[in-house]
Amino acid sequence: MSENKIHAPLHGKELILAILRWILIIFFAVYTLFPLIWLILSSLKTNFEFQAMSPFSLPKVPQWKNYTNALSVAGLGRMLLNSVIVGLAATAVNVIIASMGAYCISRFRFKGREKIFTLFTAGILVPLNALMVPYFVIINKLGLYNTYGGMILLYCAIGIPMSTFLIRGLMDSVPMELEEAAYIDGCGFFGRFFYLILPLSRTGIVTAATFEFLTCWNEFVFANLIVSSEKLRTIQVGIRYFTNQFSTDYVSMYAAIVISIIPSILGYIVFQEQIIAGMTSGAVKG
Repeated sequence: MSENKIHAPLHGKELILAILRWILIIFFAVYTLFPLIWLILSSLKTNFEFQAMSPFSLPKVPQWKNYTNALSVAGLGRMLLNSVIVGLAATAVNVIIASMGAYCISRFRFKGREKIFTLFTAGILVPLNALMVPYFVIINKLGLYNTYGGMILLYCAIGIPMSTFLIRGLMDSVPMELEEAAYIDGCGFFGRFFYLILPLSRTGIVTAATFEFLTCWNEFVFANLIVSSEKLRTIQVGIRYFTNQFSTDYVSMYAAIVISIIPSILGYIVFQEQIIAGMTSGAVKG
């Protein structure tokens, strides 16, 4: 009976709704993928083809050397390494601090607990560009201008509101009875935190870490603001230097952009399930 219902042909209103649903799915798929496909095709053209021919035409001969130029001529390899170093370090520090803060807010009951959490998460609503001057002054006063430490500290700070919000959502779902049982068995504060709560909250931690790393990887404004040395430029800042006052190497710049977005896509593919689970944590109760 159930199989007949599953495979029964659609009629009337159901058929129209199914067609509309697929039209919407195809529309959003094209809307999302078209810029990426155009970018990849443009990165395989010559500058003459890109400027003189239709922007939607296919390259006559794929110019794979554009990717070689992006890596060697512009020094993109060093910039990729800088982005990896800053991204991984900032993500590690951010997740550790956010996990400890989320644990205290989630598991302990004290006056003003929710107000403190609201104060933490209110940072999500603050435009980062509005904090350019305060961050620059603080980093400069600390003597961290033009250093890895300055970028790591800044990126760690701007990601704490979102990380705390995500990780707390998972920690709230961990039953208090488990922690109480561990306490009765003699497990101390740090034991409960590192061996019980963190493993059970790993979905939220992975989600927070993924968002933090992608923020560090894709951020341009602050990386350009607090770093002036060529040796410390990140990938997003490096892409800017494919253009100058007199000319622009569009195809190599597009090749560099394609290279820069590969880690983001791979990271989402690898951690897709954890990210979805972390974003939807607490949405269903019962």
